[in-house]
Amino acid sequence: MPSETEPPIDPDLPVIDTHHHLFDHPNNIVRMVMRRERFLIDEYTDFVSDGHNVIATIAMESQAMYRTDVPEHLQTVGELEFFGGQAAMGATGKYRGIRVATAFVGRADLRHPDVRETLEASVAEAPHRLRGVRQEALWDEDESIVGAVFDHGPGMYLGENFRRGFAHLAPLGLSFDAFVLSPQLTDILALARDFPETSIVVDHLGHPVGIGRHTGKLEEEFDQWRADMAAIAACENVTVKMGGLGSFLSGSPTFLADPPASSETLAAEWRPYVETSVELFGADRMMFESNLPTDGSGPFGHVCNAYQRITAGCSQSEREAIFAGTAKRVYRLEGLLG
Repeated sequence: MPSETEPPIDPDLPVIDTHHHLFDHPNNIVRMVMRRERFLIDEYTDFVSDGHNVIATIAMESQAMYRTDVPEHLQTVGELEFFGGQAAMGATGKYRGIRVATAFVGRADLRHPDVRETLEASVAEAPHRLRGVRQEALWDEDESIVGAVFDHGPGMYLGENFRRGFAHLAPLGLSFDAFVLSPQLTDILALARDFPETSIVVDHLGHPVGIGRHTGKLEEEFDQWRADMAAIAACENVTVKMGGLGSFLSGSPTFLADPPASSETLAAEWRPYVETSVELFGADRMMFESNLPTDGSGPFGHVCNAYQRITAGCSQSEREAIFAGTAKRVYRLEGLLG
């Protein structure tokens, strides 16, 4: 067990980590956000080796390991080839028994005129493990929040070119991971209403923001976050990832704290968002994520314990859904877990 890590509250509860990154030799943006040069299967399994019963994971696009010998719109396929190698290593059982990268969420620019070719090439590269794509759309009128890292402009998910590409996902059996800041949640709502046949996953609990113009306003802006999430919950094609609040965007003093915050402290901070989301979406539309290594809340054991504390009032079947069952259904893992 890593040093300074709490023992697991529920060591027998199966956990599927639905969102973590894997990369080596990252671009400057990834290096800035992830705060490291590499994060491969051995780094990941070492990080989660605290006694929690992590059985499988979903590898999330990391803007890394792209091909350089193909047209630009096909370069992202190289990351799936890389994920496949990591998955083959995980399938051996030699990495603490964790099936790392059991399935993947890749990347594609859905605005590109040739995105159908990108998606078809992605499916061909990983036909048994590719489950969806992600294209983040973070933006805020306060450029200090993400301007140095992301430059997407407002309303990406509302754009005609994006939606033309988005329409290809469901016919190809692909889901979509949506990543926005909480003031942009209505963009996901519009997407979910207009494409009811496409499975959409809201990353990071809709990511409340606590920096820039939002500093000190989390409580003030909570009601709007709740109203937007309630509207999204009415769309049955949407599920939510429970996690991701440990990044720099939250503006929390627990981010990179030394010593790291306890699970009790993290649970108190995250409880309003988690409990509200479970109330709105139900356990069968919620799933756990670590968001490693972006999350800077401290050891995995503290983070996992925090979410187990928050969900302690749920029934055993609800907890099993949140920590593993929903992921199995949404990312179609049954045939991959043996």
